[in-house]
Amino acid sequence: MKTFKTSGVCAKEISFKVDGDVIESVVFKGGCSGNTQGLSALLTGMKVDDVIERLSGMSCGSRETSCPDQLAKALKELL
Repeated sequence: MKTFKTSGVCAKEISFKVDGDVIESVVFKGGCSGNTQGLSALLTGMKVDDVIERLSGMSCGSRETSCPDQLAKALKELL
């Protein structure tokens, strides 16, 4: 399991496990519980490149980033 320290969002960190090019699990520490749980469930089984493409650049309110965008950044670092 890899852990990524977030910046500019409510979630403090994101832990994730990737097998090859497929996401096995994602766990957010902090953030909006229902949203992060839902996001985690939707992403399980998806290809890393697809997740990066879909989530990169998403903002949250007036913030320039979001929990999904931070996950995309973490996955880019993994590659």
